[in-house]
Amino acid sequence: MTDKGFVGYNSYGRSREYYPLVKKKDYFSKHVNGLIKNFFNDSASQFASFFTQETNLSKTELEELRKLIDNEIKKK
Repeated sequence: MTDKGFVGYNSYGRSREYYPLVKKKDYFSKHVNGLIKNFFNDSASQFASFFTQETNLSKTELEELRKLIDNEIKKK
């Protein structure tokens, strides 16, 4: 992880204290976008279709997702 630039460290004798160099949100976003690109032919709709059909989301959870998407549409 240090070679990839995700974490850094301070040496204290024979010990190391590690700390993040990348924000969790940025790291997660990069990997989710890579997942969509590599496994879903760079199609967010294929990803959403798989995600909603292959997980055990309740009706309430699906409605919450719809609200999130609707809010993002309004912003754009």
